Amino acid sequence: MTHPETVLQLLAPLLAGGWALHAHRLYQRLHRGRKDPLTGLLTRDGWTRAAERVIRRNPGATVLLADLNGFKAVNDRHGHDAGDAVLAAAGERLAAWCGRNDVAGRLGGDEFVAILTDDTRLPDRMADLAEALRQPVGHHGLQLRVGASIGAARLAELDTPTLAAALKAADTAMYQVKGRTRRGRRLLAPAAAAVRRRIPQRFRLAA
Repeated sequence: MTHPETVLQLLAPLLAGGWALHAHRLYQRLHRGRKDPLTGLLTRDGWTRAAERVIRRNPGATVLLADLNGFKAVNDRHGHDAGDAVLAAAGERLAAWCGRNDVAGRLGGDEFVAILTDDTRLPDRMADLAEALRQPVGHHGLQLRVGASIGAARLAELDTPTLAAALKAADTAMYQVKGRTRRGRRLLAPAAAAVRRRIPQRFRLAA
């Protein structure tokens, strides 16, 4: 009869390999859960975790929100496949715009988010992003076009420098671009023209 200790020694590599495989598969599932399958960007949960890490290292980070203008019309007119093509293209363009230093994500629907570690050229960069998102998306012979409303907020300039506060400020700035509140109530005057004349704490841009 084989001694129990010998059996354990023989089985140890197999057990270790089994646990390693299980851990790898678990990691893959968790990783996929934090990645949006359509755009390849981080999901809301995955992006939030990443953004919190960025803020801990860089308290002066900036949060940016972008909402696609005209997306519903594309979806309604050309179908969900066309809408998905627009979302995928927007995600790819946002990721390219962010590069290696910033972190992009998709909050859901046609709303995208990013956290920036260096915003010294923020107004110009926002204009570049708006232009990139405005470029047509080829889909089965069609040229699909959307615009974007973009809002941003620096944590260092907020009374409460938290990720939640920055998201709220960026969201407010983004909806002011649309000339309405988050609940759809129209503002008395569109903010877009005023935005181009002043830029400090909250940044807004429409395309």
